[in-house]
Parts: sequence; structure tokens; C-alpha cells
Amino acid sequence: MRAIIERMADQLVEVPGVVGVLLGGSRARGEHRPESDWDLGVYYRGALDVDALRVLAGPTVEVAGPGGWGPWVNGGAWLRVDGVAVDWILRDLDRVERVWADCSEGRYEVGIQPGHPLGFWSPCYAGEVALGQVLADPAGELAELRWRTAAYPEPLREALTAGAWEAEFLVGAAAKGVAGADTLYVSLCLSRAVGVLVQALFARHRRWCLNEKGALAVAERLPGAPMGFGARVRGLLGTPGETAESLEATVARARVLVEETLISLRS
Repeated sequence: MRAIIERMADQLVEVPGVVGVLLGGSRARGEHRPESDWDLGVYYRGALDVDALRVLAGPTVEVAGPGGWGPWVNGGAWLRVDGVAVDWILRDLDRVERVWADCSEGRYEVGIQPGHPLGFWSPCYAGEVALGQVLADPAGELAELRWRTAAYPEPLREALTAGAWEAEFLVGAAAKGVAGADTLYVSLCLSRAVGVLVQALFARHRRWCLNEKGALAVAERLPGAPMGFGARVRGLLGTPGETAESLEATVARARVLVEETLISLRS
């Protein structure tokens, strides 16, 4: 399968507009299971020949051009090769470079993106390159960017850990939904609060957090995470409650957890 993927990458860089191809996801990090997808970041610049991508993908595969999937994960295709899922994920290399420049100066965005319930955190662009494996890169641009992203930017570390204040604000907002037994609102506030804390814990240890999936399992093992962080989060989000009384108890536990995490992040 690896040989098939490498041949596919070589074919992709022949498509006008494609600059390089990067293996990402769990397979790039050596954390995959046998059934894991093969995620290929298809980095392009300028006008991308989407029709050429469609020819390469085959007549039964739908290829979404730039903007087809949303503002951040902006296009690609889902293929099956010998029964194995292979995902093409488009990445505008000029935009990735701009995001990396922002990260280097401690700036980041959180955007709306289908498939990312806690939002798409822009440092993901840089993290994908830093943690990925270059498969095809005729001009050496991906290799050069990967070298630059190898060191986690200290300004970004400071910005993401400082941004953890939002978790405390969100717990306060959640409390406003208690009286009306508004389980949806309370759950959304607490989920985002946990997401903010997880991003901060990753940043504190100079680790790239690429998305929500699997992030809690990593964060709970990081030094400095409060005792029982993962189990307590699962308790909060697994059964937040249906009555004002049960939701009030959940929010109270969440407030304690957030306070402990913030103390740890500031120490």
C-alpha cells in the first residue's frame, strides 16, 4: 500500500498547480491502526487544474475543488484503493505560509469548518507540515517549510496558553443555562471550554494539536494536566444532566477543573 501511495503522490505533482504532496494523519505519526485512512495533503498554488485531478481520481470519485468543502479544509476527494480509504485534502500553500507567519508572531484564528465541531484552529496548517512526511516535492518547498516548522514558535505557545482564559468565561456562561435546564447550551459551553484547555495544554508542551479527534487522550497524559483530567472531562461531557439541579452540579465540577488547569498553565 505504501508503494501505491507513493506512486499516487508522484502522479499528483504532475497536475498543474500542485506543488507537493504530504502524508499526514496517524500514518505519518506512526500512530495508525490497520484500518486507518491514508491522508494525503495536496499542496497547490494559484490556479489548480481540478479537471486533471478528476481524471486521476477516476469517474466514480467526486473531487471538490477549492472552496468546495468549506473555508479551511477547502476541498479534496475520498477514494478507495484496494478497499482502503485514501483521502486527498487540498491545501493552498500560500495560505499555509501566511498562517505560519502568523503563528511565528503569536497570532491564530479559529474558524467555522464542517467536520470540526470545536472550530478549525489555524495552527493546524503548520502542525500538519511539521508532523507530516513529504512524499513528492519537486522544488523542495514542502521540505523547506517542514524544516522551519520543526521548532514550535514561542509566541504561539504564549498566545494559546494565555487564551485559556476563555474556558473560565465559558463556564460562567454555562451557568446561565442552568436555571432553564438548557442542556444543549450548557454542553456546548463546556465542550468548548475543554477544547480551549486542551489546546493550551498542547501548546504549553510545544505540541501541535491538529484537531479535536483523539486530543483529550493525549492532553490527559501531558505533565501539568490536573489529576484525573481525562476522566473528569468524560464525566462532565458524558452525562451533563437533564435537570437544573444536575446541570448545576456539572457546572460546579467544571469550574473546579478549569480553575485547576489554569493554575497549572500559569505556574
